[in-house]
Amino acid sequence: MEEDNRLRQERIKKLGELREKGIEPYPYSFSVRAYSKEIKERFKDLLPEEKASDEVNIAGRIMTIRRMGKASFFHLEDGEGRIQVYIRQDDIGEKIYEIFRHADIGDIVGIIGTVFSTKTGEITVYSSSFHILSKSLLPLPDKWHGIKDVEVRYRKRYVDLIMNKDIRDVFALRSRIIQEIRNYYLSKGFLEVEIPILQTIYGGASAKPFVTHHNALNMKMYLSISPEMYLKRLIVGGFPKVFTFGKCFRNEGIDRTHNPEFTNLESYEAYIDYEQVMKHTEELFSTVVEKVHGSPKVKFQDETIDFSPPFKRISMIDALKEYAKIDATTLSDEELFDLNTTYTLAIEGELNRGIVIERLFEELVEARLIQPTFVIDHPKESTPLCKGKRGDPSLIERFELYINGWEIANAYSELNDPLLQKQLLEEQAEKGRGGDEEAHPYDADFIEALEYGMPPTGGLGIGIDRVVMLLTNSASIRDVLFFPVMKPEEQPGQ
Repeated sequence: MEEDNRLRQERIKKLGELREKGIEPYPYSFSVRAYSKEIKERFKDLLPEEKASDEVNIAGRIMTIRRMGKASFFHLEDGEGRIQVYIRQDDIGEKIYEIFRHADIGDIVGIIGTVFSTKTGEITVYSSSFHILSKSLLPLPDKWHGIKDVEVRYRKRYVDLIMNKDIRDVFALRSRIIQEIRNYYLSKGFLEVEIPILQTIYGGASAKPFVTHHNALNMKMYLSISPEMYLKRLIVGGFPKVFTFGKCFRNEGIDRTHNPEFTNLESYEAYIDYEQVMKHTEELFSTVVEKVHGSPKVKFQDETIDFSPPFKRISMIDALKEYAKIDATTLSDEELFDLNTTYTLAIEGELNRGIVIERLFEELVEARLIQPTFVIDHPKESTPLCKGKRGDPSLIERFELYINGWEIANAYSELNDPLLQKQLLEEQAEKGRGGDEEAHPYDADFIEALEYGMPPTGGLGIGIDRVVMLLTNSASIRDVLFFPVMKPEEQPGQ
């Protein structure tokens, strides 16, 4: 830290010297007409020591400098890549070269020059003009060691991005993945919509919300935990296919696959059920993976994930039987409830068969589902927003997609019976009054919307951050979020 402070003071001194020379180290603009990747591609056939006549204007951050008296080489990073620049006092003039002497690694500069190939064949810009566009006051980390402290990488993401092209590539790929998902939905005739983040009543998931206060209206408000209830209102309103990329906020812990703020995709289509949503989900994932990776197979850590349809389908009851050797259908309530203690599930409140089965599945089976697997037909107690299973009133027509042991997607044959929905939400509200912080609140306006009539509907939610983790081989959700939630550092004097 002491060394950084010393270097900072040296750079501040250079900043003052530049201004004394009439040079503004933070000008308003610079005309950029070319980028490193384009230049290297356009002039790749230049022979060693051959010079092109084309003039280029480039700008970027100095990442290395090799000074040789009255001539120097430096490398410029411009967002598309890195390119070498050569600057020589005899060509550029003593006054401009003196400005260059005040440049440091980390400075953002603009260059006008011609392109040539060095003796070793490296495409290089021969500078005829040099401009400091932003004087950097803090030194960059050592290029060979980078930022070793993972927490610092997340906290100071801007430095991490400067130093690590691989990290920039991850976020560029994230953007492309989201774009391909959007393209898929648009190609199927869906309308992209937006829902409010600030809500007077939250809902759509079992989660504890973040609470805030609206001063002007003097009322409590919540950050969205899910876009579901609003998207269903749009289905009622006459839009047959809608989707949204929404920010969701859940007041929960932080771990390798959870961040309190995350990106969720939800889509709803009228006149289909969860069987058709499963087919749609297979097509969506296989299409996006093929477009992004050029193959249905993706390497993640030590596993190769195959997104070729069809995905495996298994009921939650059968998954418990296959992976945990527990046949819940043969167990009495007492025998099943005893497993709550056997496996330390720590279920709070009144036990019921459905909740115990769901928690046993989460504890004993989830982590073993590596290849894409639809776990279908969940206990009815797992959500109040889903239609019952045809032929078995103890189950609902719900599936979750598991990949690499993670829940990636969740879908229902959506409940559209307003009287039953009213009853189930009233039961949830009673649980909330009893202290269940993750119970659904009662939403009278949503019930009224259903009473106008919602067609049969299939709904799907996908955790975008986890999808990006899978497709970028990233082990932590914080590796695919520019700015993950972190506890602030203590500031001096606090």
